[in-house]
Amino acid sequence: MSVIIIPVIAFSWGVTGHRVVSEIAKNHLTNKSKREIKKIIGNESISSWANWPDFIKSDTTHTWDHTSTWHYVNLPSNLSKEAFVAALQQLPAENLYSQIIAMKNQLADKTLSIEQRRTALIFLIHLIGDLHQPLHVGRGEDLGGNRIKINWFDKSTNLHSLWDNALVDFQQYSYTEYASILDIADKNQIAAWQNSSLEDWFYETYQLANKVYESVPTDLKFGYRYNFEFKKDLDNQLLKGGYRLAKVLNDALK
Repeated sequence: MSVIIIPVIAFSWGVTGHRVVSEIAKNHLTNKSKREIKKIIGNESISSWANWPDFIKSDTTHTWDHTSTWHYVNLPSNLSKEAFVAALQQLPAENLYSQIIAMKNQLADKTLSIEQRRTALIFLIHLIGDLHQPLHVGRGEDLGGNRIKINWFDKSTNLHSLWDNALVDFQQYSYTEYASILDIADKNQIAAWQNSSLEDWFYETYQLANKVYESVPTDLKFGYRYNFEFKKDLDNQLLKGGYRLAKVLNDALK
């Protein structure tokens, strides 16, 4: 199967969502991981770096232009799991899937410089968050929902931005409040979410993306009902992102 990645400037989860994911992850790091992270970024929190890979898209030196495709994958809709995984693994160039693997390997490699491992850490913090925003595992023809124009409480936006920012911000929490409210899963649930494979994580998000696409109102008007229908999905994606980020960091830094 030939799948084309189409470049798109897309932010993910917005500032709040990425910080929620990283704040939850912070609560589940091992002591070894905390020590290793301190060696790499000092006393700064991982939440403070969670949005840097989006901020650098505005860098006028173009130093980071090559990372623009790292934030997403585009795949056809409604594939079986087997077909999805095969297509995911065959995607050309650097993408969200390939770079999560690459950044984890670089973070784990203590022969690399602190600067190289810092870059890997920061991108990994961000990319695991990206993975759990459903429209970052979306469709190429509409640029992950960017071309689907909608109204959110009569404000013009697009489907991608709705999931990046508006839906998260509508909950009216700071990132620390939101993380505290969500981070109450029991150990068995956390283990189930963490111990599935990276491909499983992608497929879960892909299935949610299909649901999001199929649930666009015919009048393109989004509001209270949409929030009611998708709030649980939103919360679960942020929560799973946090637990899984902790798992990835703990594995890389053990």
